[in-house]
Amino acid sequence: MAASSPSSLAPPAVPMELHAGNRDRLVAALRDHLCASGRPPRGLVLLQGGDEQTRYCTDHLELFRQESYFAYLFGVREPGFYGAIDIASGQSILFAPRLPADYAVWMGEIKALSYFRDTYKVDMVFYVDEITHVVQDSFGDHGKPFLFLLYGKNTDSGNFSKPASFEGIDKFDTDLSTLHPILTECRVIKSDLELAVIQYANDISSEAHIQVMRQARPGMKEYQLESIFLHHVYMYGGCRHCSYTCICATGDNSAVLHYGHAAAPNDRTLNDGDIALMDMGAEYHFYGSDITCSYPINGKFNSSQIIIYNAVLKAHNAVISHMRPGVNYMDMHKLAERAILESLRKEQILQGDVDDMMAQRLGAVFMPHGLGHLLGIDTHDPGGYPEGLERPKDPGLSSLRTTRELKEGMVITVEPGCYFIDTLLTKARNDPSSSKFFNWQEVEKYRSFGGVRIESDVYVTAQGCRNLTNCPRETWEIEAVMAGAPWPLPASSSTLAASENGVSKALS
Repeated sequence: MAASSPSSLAPPAVPMELHAGNRDRLVAALRDHLCASGRPPRGLVLLQGGDEQTRYCTDHLELFRQESYFAYLFGVREPGFYGAIDIASGQSILFAPRLPADYAVWMGEIKALSYFRDTYKVDMVFYVDEITHVVQDSFGDHGKPFLFLLYGKNTDSGNFSKPASFEGIDKFDTDLSTLHPILTECRVIKSDLELAVIQYANDISSEAHIQVMRQARPGMKEYQLESIFLHHVYMYGGCRHCSYTCICATGDNSAVLHYGHAAAPNDRTLNDGDIALMDMGAEYHFYGSDITCSYPINGKFNSSQIIIYNAVLKAHNAVISHMRPGVNYMDMHKLAERAILESLRKEQILQGDVDDMMAQRLGAVFMPHGLGHLLGIDTHDPGGYPEGLERPKDPGLSSLRTTRELKEGMVITVEPGCYFIDTLLTKARNDPSSSKFFNWQEVEKYRSFGGVRIESDVYVTAQGCRNLTNCPRETWEIEAVMAGAPWPLPASSSTLAASENGVSKALS
């Protein structure tokens, strides 16, 4: 990379051993499950990859992105594929679409089957229209081949995985219940190769967030900030996809939790004095990142912004310092709530006993979303609520995307926030059991404040956790970077800035 480039990163090659390892873990887990339940450890896992989709009735093809479970096991970029894994031998098979001759005219070279075998490091490749006879001829030596199909509910969306379907599937015995929970659980724990890709997605996204910070100015549009991020991760990071629709919220839009959708399309003009909440993450080779930075558009925190920002940062840091295997994630959510409530009480925005506030679920007024979610090939990676784990019903807690105990190898987001949302504040004011905790004269000063969220992607290690995200977080770090300082800050300037910040706080 040239010295003048705004990026120190280059898109890494991703070895297909990553997906071979994912297949090996699935085979081992299925064998263990089948043996434990007294069933023979054989059969064929069969998944159907994604297909290209046109925009409604038009001939406009949307940019294709592979179905996530299929991507996890095979790493195939192209649409129209099927994939199979023989549980007994561990052999992997891809079935490629048989393309018409004029594909070469409009879409490019028609690849030989050997290309897909060598590229994706599988044992065999056939055409999709050969599935029936390949399965019968190669995997029918114990009688009728048995197919394990993917069907199960995603607990984040409420949608169900689509089981593979092809002409002739009625000739086989199929199982729709075994594969989904086992494959989902495989995705919960990340291998070292998976972690390396997630780390890269974090690195390029962190870098892009800093570019946005440095270029943000009053008078710009929110979508211009989005554009800076998208340009950086694609131009320098090779990331053609983002993990989700960018949330580029400023002013009171920063209290809209899923801002950036079609009805609120990142189109507000930035004003001097606005707080910005930038929730954006790039995806590389299917694996994603999910990062939120909050900062003042003019580059200098005012007193109100410091109060709310530091309340959220205290929660963010407290959670990360407590994370380790065996810790329950709902407890981490409550820890974040408590930290925010304590900070708000200290600033006389709230009054009364924090334990009483917690019992009243007051934290959900300021942080109605959950603390975080599993992250991997999907922004909200599956596995948050495995069978037997119920979603809580209480305000705030009902929005948690997982209440699991943390395990070594998980990647999970930590994203506490504090928002002043009119609907929730009005509801709290009209409820005597909640209203008594608020100093409403102080709260009114924040009615148009918006909100702050700080989000990092965290890897759970044997002894604790590691933050994969590398963005400035302290207020003085953010101000320095927005003024043009390099990141990471040199050690000497970091020490000096921290010291000056401490003196400033002591004098205020």
